[in-house]
Amino acid sequence: MAGTKPPYVKGHGLLEGRTAVITAAAGAGIGGATARRFLEEGASIVISDAHERRLAESEAELAKEFGADRVASLPCDVTSEAQVQALFSYVVERHGGLDLVVNNAGLGGTSDLVDMTDEQWSRVLDVTLNGTFRCVRAALRHFKESGSGGVIVNNASVIGWRAQAGQAHYAAAKAGVMALTRTAGVEGAEYGVRVNAVSPSLAMHPHLVKVTTPELLEELTAREAFGRYAEPWEVANVIVFLAGPYSSYMTGEVVSVSSQHA
Repeated sequence: MAGTKPPYVKGHGLLEGRTAVITAAAGAGIGGATARRFLEEGASIVISDAHERRLAESEAELAKEFGADRVASLPCDVTSEAQVQALFSYVVERHGGLDLVVNNAGLGGTSDLVDMTDEQWSRVLDVTLNGTFRCVRAALRHFKESGSGGVIVNNASVIGWRAQAGQAHYAAAKAGVMALTRTAGVEGAEYGVRVNAVSPSLAMHPHLVKVTTPELLEELTAREAFGRYAEPWEVANVIVFLAGPYSSYMTGEVVSVSSQHA
């Protein structure tokens, strides 16, 4: 039935014994949902975020539920190469290796081009595209050196395909993430690395709903075939698929997680 939320999907051990790092994973959005789903599928995780307080709270909550040995965190601003390097070094030091990387960090905003400043443009591009680049590069360097293969999943957006007023910077950044994913998939194949991306349309959580006007939320959901927004865990399920063994012959692909029809 349109508008009806589906039941939550239980874990099936798809990522058993794997080690993952997930950026922008504090809070109730796609990153936080991915962290939880990875743990439910058997992985050990290191979560990162630029918001240290929320990151610490997320780590404590997940560690209490899944065990402190399987959950760790390290603050990371993906606009800083030094912090990205520190994050990947920490993961390898803690777990002795790395198998999965989820690049979820991104920054949005709304501004028409005629009003957009260079700073607004550059800030969104630096977090959303350049930050993903820094993490993909760090992951590929590690996987190439280790020779153990690995999987990278990036978070893109349907806005990278479709025009939306006020979103030029975000659309350009997400289109760049898609192009980066395709190229990294080709280059990573030499080292046994798969690189794919998810492309969500409208994924909301309770905190985001509270700061979205009812009029805008109604307009956005009207574009969705199911007449509702996606739950963050529904996007995380596709990330699990791309990170796991069922997608073993997929690389350089951008998978739409959307019911958007307009």
